[in-house]
Amino acid sequence: MATTNDLKNGTVLNLDGQLWAVVEFQHVKPGKGGAFVRTKLKNVLSGKVVDKTFNAGTKVETANVDKRDMQYLYKDGADFVFMDTSTYDQLHVSEAVVGDAVNYLLENQNALVATHEGNPLYVELPPSVVLEITYTEPGLQGDRSTGGTKPATLETGAEIQVPLFLETGTKVKVDTRDGSYLGRVND
Repeated sequence: MATTNDLKNGTVLNLDGQLWAVVEFQHVKPGKGGAFVRTKLKNVLSGKVVDKTFNAGTKVETANVDKRDMQYLYKDGADFVFMDTSTYDQLHVSEAVVGDAVNYLLENQNALVATHEGNPLYVELPPSVVLEITYTEPGLQGDRSTGGTKPATLETGAEIQVPLFLETGTKVKVDTRDGSYLGRVND
């Protein structure tokens, strides 16, 4: 248990049996009446964001969320198997929990896996990853200066927009948060 005065960004609260991460908070002391805490909370499982206000000093139940650096090993049916890099324990994470990270996840890649009481909550990838383009239409000669883009399929099967001059086999840096092209990577 903690009070609303102890809230910090990233703190996970257990409200009515659901886990909510504090995205931002603000202590407010109006001229009249008691102080309160205005928060923006994100549901850990669904990603839904809500605004919630607490009276200052109210007791809130915090949840113990364990974040560990794990290595993605392989896909087993609908599950993704991760290995804890310190204990070598393996953890099966469902496709629903992995979510959009599946588009940028390669075998033997490290990711941050958050668990609560042994249940996986979410998988957090580094901000950017390097992936190879497995297929893209050839660019047209002289079509370099327009700044246009074309679709390209990555080795994970995800499709992103890349500049026209890139070819199949090129390694590119991709933002894992929104799938945007960040640049070409030279071997």
